[in-house]
Amino acid sequence: MRTVGVEEELLLVDPETGEPQALSAAVLARAAQDDADQRVFEKELHNQMLEFATHPQSGMEELRAEIVRCRKEAARHAGEIGCTVAALATSPLPVSPSVGVGRRYQWMAEQYGLATQEQLVLGCHVHVSVESDEEGVAVIDRIQPWLTVLSALSANSPFWQGKDTFYSSYRSRVWQRWPSAGPTEPFRSAERYHRRVADMLATGVLLDEGMIYFDARLSRRYPTVEIRVSDVCLHSGTAVLVAALARGLVETAAREWRAGREPLGHSVSLLRLAAWRAARSGVTEELLHPATMRRMPAGTVVRALLDHVGDALTEAGDLDRARETCAELLRTGSGAGVQRALLKRTGSLRDVVTECVRVTQA
Repeated sequence: MRTVGVEEELLLVDPETGEPQALSAAVLARAAQDDADQRVFEKELHNQMLEFATHPQSGMEELRAEIVRCRKEAARHAGEIGCTVAALATSPLPVSPSVGVGRRYQWMAEQYGLATQEQLVLGCHVHVSVESDEEGVAVIDRIQPWLTVLSALSANSPFWQGKDTFYSSYRSRVWQRWPSAGPTEPFRSAERYHRRVADMLATGVLLDEGMIYFDARLSRRYPTVEIRVSDVCLHSGTAVLVAALARGLVETAAREWRAGREPLGHSVSLLRLAAWRAARSGVTEELLHPATMRRMPAGTVVRALLDHVGDALTEAGDLDRARETCAELLRTGSGAGVQRALLKRTGSLRDVVTECVRVTQA
């Protein structure tokens, strides 16, 4: 069975006011004192962010347990220096982000200016094991149209600088400001994939291969396909759902490739429109159906994804849990819906953040 690992980016906030805190260096220093956590937590672009990565897992229960543990450990380390963590893909409250020190981050700040300063956005990246680069590229070619459904299910960023954006995933719109971000047309082979990456790096617009921000890419460090479209999820169960669906997509695509089935081959123009629709609507309105690129109710599109990967989910023992979690997200509107409901009930973005802190660590 294919293994799955998850990287989550968490927002560091004041436990009382909910305001983001630029304390990642102090939190990382505290985590480094625990040998077990030395390779778990990492710095990110902004000082208000903290990232962790799970180990590869075959079972979703084990993956969920590790996500919960890492979130609690992050909260413990943060608490020891006076802040805490929230699984929010953007800060609901106004913030002045501070870019981390280091040559790479400073190069990005100089090269991209305000776009770098405003990239205080937090995602969930899923790594799914593949047998080879050739299989990985075949998978990337075939999963592209379905990734927008993962974006909709994970949507958890309705607020930006103290205002409602009218998007469910505003993080994804901010992320698109990077010059290499977004969907890709079919590569057809690993050789063409690597040639494309080399050509992009040769332009000098990107510093290194780590800045190849495709929606799905071959990992530089692991034998995996890395899927990068999801907001960091408010509930750990949603992160597990995204991971299970990602594995299902990879396994289904690999089987299609072996059977000689061609990718759907939608243009990047259509894929970008589908991504915009998912960011705007989340799971509360309409999405573009991955097969037809025509509008349909979100529930219909989510069920189409479950049908598409149904055999892979069944064989992994993930189908029933995936159906239950999808039904719950369609009812609540995912993390974005929860945040908006909290604001309607409390009238306070501070209360939205502090309640999301509690959910993050549950």
